[in-house]
Amino acid sequence: MSLSNSAPTAAPRVPEAVHRRRWAILGVLMFSVLIVVLDNSILNVAVKTIASPAPTGIGATQGELEWAINSYTLVFAGLLFTAGLLGDRRGRKKVLLFGIALFGVGSALAAFSGSPAELIAYRAVMGFGAAFVMPATLAVLMNVFERDEQPKAIGIWAGAVGLGIAIGPITGGLLLEHFWWGSIFLINVPIVVIALVAMTLLVPDSRDPDPGRLDPLGVVLSIVGLVLLVYGIIRGGELADFTGPGVLLPLLGGLAVLVVFVLHEKRSAHPAIDVSYFKAPAFSAAVAAIALVFFALMGVTFFSAFYLQSVRGYSALQCGLLILPLAIAQMAFAPRARLVVDRFGAKAVCTVGMLLVAAGLAAFALFDASTPVWVLEVVFFLQGAGMAHIMPPVTVAVMQALPREKAGSGSAINNTFRQVGGALGVAVLGSLLSATYRGEIEGTLERTAALPAGARDAAGESIEATLGVAEKLGPAGKSLIGPAYDAFLGAMHVTALGSAAVAVIGAVVVAIYLPGRARPAAGGSAQPERLPAGAGRG
Repeated sequence: MSLSNSAPTAAPRVPEAVHRRRWAILGVLMFSVLIVVLDNSILNVAVKTIASPAPTGIGATQGELEWAINSYTLVFAGLLFTAGLLGDRRGRKKVLLFGIALFGVGSALAAFSGSPAELIAYRAVMGFGAAFVMPATLAVLMNVFERDEQPKAIGIWAGAVGLGIAIGPITGGLLLEHFWWGSIFLINVPIVVIALVAMTLLVPDSRDPDPGRLDPLGVVLSIVGLVLLVYGIIRGGELADFTGPGVLLPLLGGLAVLVVFVLHEKRSAHPAIDVSYFKAPAFSAAVAAIALVFFALMGVTFFSAFYLQSVRGYSALQCGLLILPLAIAQMAFAPRARLVVDRFGAKAVCTVGMLLVAAGLAAFALFDASTPVWVLEVVFFLQGAGMAHIMPPVTVAVMQALPREKAGSGSAINNTFRQVGGALGVAVLGSLLSATYRGEIEGTLERTAALPAGARDAAGESIEATLGVAEKLGPAGKSLIGPAYDAFLGAMHVTALGSAAVAVIGAVVVAIYLPGRARPAAGGSAQPERLPAGAGRG
């Protein structure tokens, strides 16, 4: 049935009282996202301090430090989908308040951890809370802004994510210079209290008015499948080997469970998520772009920290300041990305954004120990500009493809693909960096007579391990320092090109499948891409 040119304008779906305070609500949502994202980037700065013996730290080993990070990731990724679903059914404000309160409790407990085991457990509590915060913020946003304002609001929301990633290391560096290591977690508590008060006063509740029957089997399958998959990815990254049974079993098991989940959802009369949405090329391309861009960028974040600190000799605080251009670019361009999309279309904007990110990643293949700082700053700025023109359009594509009532599920899909893509990036590209570094440094370690045979394997694990051994050997270890820098730079160049290749694949995906510039209909309004018949029912 064709639309008449004289069709009446759709009535606003947001109550007037909510509409008037929508920007204040967005500020509260950004505050909530900032806390969660900031905390993760702060922890990356504090790992060396936490590894120090008491009273400076808690004497955590490398493996324990990894699990302090991974316990959060595992719980967070496993529960994202379920949290989005519960928000749609029980009320997004309730879920948001629960999540931010639990995150605050976990932060307070983590700050006073007496052992690495306690820190790992309390980080898991924080991940549990964060899983309820991230989907709910985006779902609330979709329900307080009308459709025409949603791209602008999502751009500002995405800018908050970029800001948190960038200012985390700066905040962490400042706190560690003046306070004990637990301050990086305790700082969350007063912020959480302010957020809880602001949410209670400003954020309206919303839910799916017709959620249908609960799908407990689908919920359980999604949790089990995601936890197994992410655990396998993390374990493979730790071992730098994806072929062992301890990695393959959870990886393949997770994938098998997720396949069963999809088959169950297709047959269910009341599915947790309508998988027919994935038949829409724009929807599938958008979630694939999210996963691929975070695969590439989280991998490069992993090795750029070592490059800046171990090779260039910058402190944690200086490293945070060096990546500020990335945050500035995201904050400047993300809220305006919708204007570029309106003019050129999501396909062209996201493709160029992906290519810009790829170029920034490839630039690391040209860096050495004496690359001028201004070159690094330009590259970080270009990467931030590229990200700012990818994340808002693809997030809009995912969120606007689903009915407003299913905003929690849409947000959960968006965040799940981002989290799994990022975990894969760190694991796969981290393994590539580790394997290439070991291959480069092995010959030097074998020729070092002062190095016992048993210590060679440990010394080849990373540049930090090699430099640590060199320091212990004293004058005899000086011959290891130059080759260690050279080996790391060689490994970084290979990994950077691998990251860039993934970003180029993302550019190809969005260039083929994302919709181009919307064509005006007879009545002058743009016609969005339609989902396949049957999508959204149930």
